[in-house]
Amino acid sequence: GITIRESDIPIAPPVKAACEILGLDPLYVANDGKLLALVDSADADRILMEMRKEPLGRDACIIGEVTPAPKGRVLLQTCIGGRRIVDMLSGDQLPRIC
Repeated sequence: GITIRESDIPIAPPVKAACEILGLDPLYVANDGKLLALVDSADADRILMEMRKEPLGRDACIIGEVTPAPKGRVLLQTCIGGRRIVDMLSGDQLPRIC
C-alpha cells in the first residue's frame, strides 16, 4: 500500500482556498507541471536533494511512503489524525482552465 500525509502535500494557498470555496478535493483537481516520483526509501533523501537543486524542484518534498499493508490501497493520513482511502475519481475530472 501507500500512505500519504495530507499535511505534507504542497498545495498553494490560492488553490486550497478555491477548493474550499467550491467544495472540491484538491487531490482530484487537474494540474500541470507536477511530478510524483516513487523511489526507493534508501535513495529518497539523495534524490530529493538533487531535485531541489533545480529551480522547478525547489519545493520538492516527501509526502508519503510505501507500506506493507493495506496491499493495493492508497491511504491519506488526514490533518486531523484520521485516515481515508484515496480512490480513483468516479466521473470526469475537472477540465483544465487556461
